[in-house]
Amino acid sequence: MSTIKTQDGVNIFYKDWGPRDAQPIVFHHGWPLSGDDWDNQMLFFLAEGYRVIAHDRRGHGRSDQVSDGHDMDHYAADVAALVKELDLRNAIHIGHSTGGGEVAHYVARAEAGRVAKAALIGAVPPVMVRSEANPDGVPLEVFDGFRAALAHNRAQFYLDVASGPFYGFNRPGGEISQGLIDNWWRQGMAGGAKAHYDGIAAFSETDFTEDLKAIDVPVLLLHGEDDQVVPIDNSAHKGIKLLKNGTLKTYPGLSHGLFATHPEVVNPELLAFVKA
Repeated sequence: MSTIKTQDGVNIFYKDWGPRDAQPIVFHHGWPLSGDDWDNQMLFFLAEGYRVIAHDRRGHGRSDQVSDGHDMDHYAADVAALVKELDLRNAIHIGHSTGGGEVAHYVARAEAGRVAKAALIGAVPPVMVRSEANPDGVPLEVFDGFRAALAHNRAQFYLDVASGPFYGFNRPGGEISQGLIDNWWRQGMAGGAKAHYDGIAAFSETDFTEDLKAIDVPVLLLHGEDDQVVPIDNSAHKGIKLLKNGTLKTYPGLSHGLFATHPEVVNPELLAFVKA
């Protein structure tokens, strides 16, 4: 397996396909999944001549199931370690959901010349949880419910998420894919319960406002208008106002997992952005 070791000794698994001299595209997965969630997009961009890379976040997938460091500062530092090890320059970083937060946190701090563009899909920034500063956010009790369900019966919780709101399979007339459900569950159960438990606070309570303001490179925001997991009004509609060079594209009726359910829509959109 291909791995790099972080400064605090964590082995991070990654996939790296394509010509080493091609422009790199780095994919950042959502909670509680792994780099496997990007198989469709990696094959698509590989066929277009790009170098494609996807890692498993610490505690997720095939990376070490460590007890600590499940927060955005460590996530971004792990990405920086991977980028340095592979010496990636002029890269495009694409993140979904929690991975979109990871992208924002990393890109805002990246070394000059490392990042060309970023795309955030159904992403959590600027901040999810409700507070005095974010009064229309998601109540903390919702995330407490996630933690309780995970601790009580993680396997059933993950099955419920994948077969329901994540892909919009709970909507009337939705075209259900058992393969997507099973693959979501497989990825989730491969990771560590502690990392996933702590990761709920990382994706829901981290405030990415200053990260978005600091990013200078072009950023594409893609979001399903029927996103039941990361509501669009509390995320993309706010995030676009904070970016210096941002573009927002939304999709009526599409869910949180729109890049998996509708790759024929999302992939050409990403390719046009990458090539622009």
